[in-house]
Amino acid sequence: MYEKIDKDYVLNTYARNYVNFKQGINATLYDEKGKDYIDFTSGIGVSSVGHGNARLANAICEQAKNLIYTSNLFLIEPQAKLAKKLAFLSGFDMATFFANSGAEANEGAIKIARKYGERNFNNKKYKIITLENSFHGRTITTVKATGQKSFHKSEFSPYPDGFSYDHNIKNIYKSIDDETIAVMIELVQGEGGVQPFDKKEIQDLAKFLKEKGLLLIVDEVQTGVYRSGEFLAANLYDIEPDIITLAKGLAGGVPIGAVMTKHKDIFEPGDHGSTFGGNFLSTRAGLEVLDILESYKNSGLLDESFLYFEEKLSEICKNYPNFFTEHVGLGLMRGFRCKDAETLTKIVKACFNEGLLVLKAGKNTLRMLPPLTISKDEINEGFKRMTSALDWMS
Repeated sequence: MYEKIDKDYVLNTYARNYVNFKQGINATLYDEKGKDYIDFTSGIGVSSVGHGNARLANAICEQAKNLIYTSNLFLIEPQAKLAKKLAFLSGFDMATFFANSGAEANEGAIKIARKYGERNFNNKKYKIITLENSFHGRTITTVKATGQKSFHKSEFSPYPDGFSYDHNIKNIYKSIDDETIAVMIELVQGEGGVQPFDKKEIQDLAKFLKEKGLLLIVDEVQTGVYRSGEFLAANLYDIEPDIITLAKGLAGGVPIGAVMTKHKDIFEPGDHGSTFGGNFLSTRAGLEVLDILESYKNSGLLDESFLYFEEKLSEICKNYPNFFTEHVGLGLMRGFRCKDAETLTKIVKACFNEGLLVLKAGKNTLRMLPPLTISKDEINEGFKRMTSALDWMS
């Protein structure tokens, strides 16, 4: 019944799998027939503290009883607290603007960079260099910032100018010209195939940009909030970006986006804004998620999960060389390189039939982004189901 309603009334923008989930408990989902699925996707890296998390649910409920929304024309206490918490956990003296999504956060980052370029140089600097296979959002501007030609469809053109793409980090140096203001990168390309960059290359780039007075924007929409192992992938890479964007796992499923910058005086009233961004509900949810994950990280349980998950990846890769060439990624942002795109599609479908949710990334990567709170039993069950799927295909 609901499939027909969806097809009749919802715009056709997703290649949906018509399963109707009704309940979730940590990394396990249940459909309307009671079938359970191990979730190695967490809503594409969103449900960071799992499904049905009691602490998060209680925090949302209590906040909703009091205030969901006023507007940004007034003080919003949890917003101020969340901004302070982000600065503390990151280790950077930064101020934050709150939005509703990763694309909005990246739009804010682009505006900060362009204003900085206008204000601090004799000639106008506005160009931003990104990387091929990057992904920065689906608004007209962030689509253009995305270094994948398949996203630059002619029917949505013309696109804003000021963006160029390099094949790798080393090529960036040659692409910088008198109008370049920033480089915008993901430290691990998610949609581009779960591809981490070399730490030394990133550190050298950060140092070079700082010497030139240019900005480094790090898109941590997917890597942030402990997904990489540290609070930020930037912490893991030992760099201090000028601008950082967050979203996905920050509020455990409540829509939120954030752009952090050390240029704390760059905006003035009227430069930027959001009707819903930073509201009482989303920022209260963000505070609870960060408290949960900070404790989980400090207890050592998060690192234990990373190591155990990696052991399982190694086992699968070793036992099924006919499907996979290697496993890639870090933290709980992981993937298998498949032999080809056709094999990848078949594996995703076979895993779903076995009750395991996994994702595609890039042309040939099987991507996994489980809840950060996933249990050892859920990891075991998930890989057991993956093994069954692969054995069925063999």
